[in-house]
Amino acid sequence: MDLRRLRHFHVLAETLNFSRAAERLHIAQPALSVSIQKLESELGARLFERMPTGVALTASGQAVLIEARRMLYHGEQMLRLAQDTAQGTGGPLRIGFVGSTIYSVLPALVPAFRAEYPGVELVLRELTSYRIVEALAEEGLDVGIVRTPLLQSSTAELLTLQRDPFVLALPSAHPLASRETVAVKDLAREPFVMYNAAEAGGLHGAAMALCQWAGFVAQVAQEATQVPTVLALVESGLGVALVPAVTRGQREPGVVYRELADLPPSGETTLALAWQPGLQTPAALRFIEVARRYAVG
Repeated sequence: MDLRRLRHFHVLAETLNFSRAAERLHIAQPALSVSIQKLESELGARLFERMPTGVALTASGQAVLIEARRMLYHGEQMLRLAQDTAQGTGGPLRIGFVGSTIYSVLPALVPAFRAEYPGVELVLRELTSYRIVEALAEEGLDVGIVRTPLLQSSTAELLTLQRDPFVLALPSAHPLASRETVAVKDLAREPFVMYNAAEAGGLHGAAMALCQWAGFVAQVAQEATQVPTVLALVESGLGVALVPAVTRGQREPGVVYRELADLPPSGETTLALAWQPGLQTPAALRFIEVARRYAVG
């Protein structure tokens, strides 16, 4: 159905006069007559009765007018959506994020982006960094917020948003909880709740490397994928854990956090915005622009 002809029909139905309708549409009256005739031919029904002083809607015309208004409205909505999506001010934006972004990064980025681009529909998915990188490569996500270091091969570009040194999470009744700070080397005989190497390889590798820097290999008692699960296992007394400092915002009643006294400069992880170069949608480019304001050196 030609929306241009429907628009001609709609204006003529409002004015009931070819001359006034043609003037409003900025077209010649003969062209309007031809457009209406083609629409009537396409529908197989007369839409107007020609009168000496103008036209009147037929019963078919009155019925078609209701549907024409609906189709014109949705056509305008579709046009606006297409234009907004092309400009990055509308349409969907698929964002993957790791759970620890909820403490500071997401609460900063999402409201800032929505304030500037309220027409963009945010589709948020909580995933592991490994799954986010996979989804970016497969074009299942537009951008992702991941925990680095990433140990899998990827062509994704990264923008560092937050640096997180490791801190020690331990059960509140643990003997080391009485100290203000704890040296990494003092954890050599402690059982660890460790990140799963397959699903949280970056955190796993960074935590294991920190222990080896201190002169021992961590004794892994339990494994988990997400930081909240790690903390729950720590609270249960199954071991201690090295967690990003930002997760101290996760208030677990049976868990205490202690600074690591001998933490080397490499003893940190970061949260980074990731995207696949060359595949960014206009909305993703807008999101990256906003995220750059929160980037750290």
